[in-house]
Amino acid sequence: MADNEFGYTKWGRDWVRLAEPLRVTKPESLLPRARLIARNGGVQTEIEGATVRARIHRGAQASVTYLEVAPLPAATIVAIAALIPPGTIQLDDEQHAALTAADLTVIPRLTAIDCSCPARTERCLHVLATYYDLARRVDENPWLALDLQAYRSTPHVAVNSPDAPPPRWTPLDALDPATYFGSAH
Repeated sequence: MADNEFGYTKWGRDWVRLAEPLRVTKPESLLPRARLIARNGGVQTEIEGATVRARIHRGAQASVTYLEVAPLPAATIVAIAALIPPGTIQLDDEQHAALTAADLTVIPRLTAIDCSCPARTERCLHVLATYYDLARRVDENPWLALDLQAYRSTPHVAVNSPDAPPPRWTPLDALDPATYFGSAH
């Protein structure tokens, strides 16, 4: 896959898989146009923490795409920190393979996907073009794949440590409705 312009590293390939999942039932007709837009610099991307905003201008049309990437679990961050030596400047495919062999997944999970276009789908042309643009950026700088998942912005402390940051969200199924508002009758 070295001749592929998007996802030529294993880090970037994870982002390409968002646009081109391995389990497809029919060809996606928007992919060639999305690759063309990303290839020709038609995606203006702003990355702030785990949030990606992309502006795509095509002729008289403009769309804004919004993606929010889920942070890595604290246990995964600690395990990755144990495998990637401190001071590592460039991540390579061997380090990705080592993480995969250790059963650590660094595949991005998106918690929010939105586009201002009238298609109102999570697989519109603009979202797909944003995936390809991010894959190209991650190929150029693999640290971006981890930074988008809050790897370097989260302290590498043990999961049960008192220094561990509190979770951003509490899953609803983690709450007991009988005791949430006080004692049960």
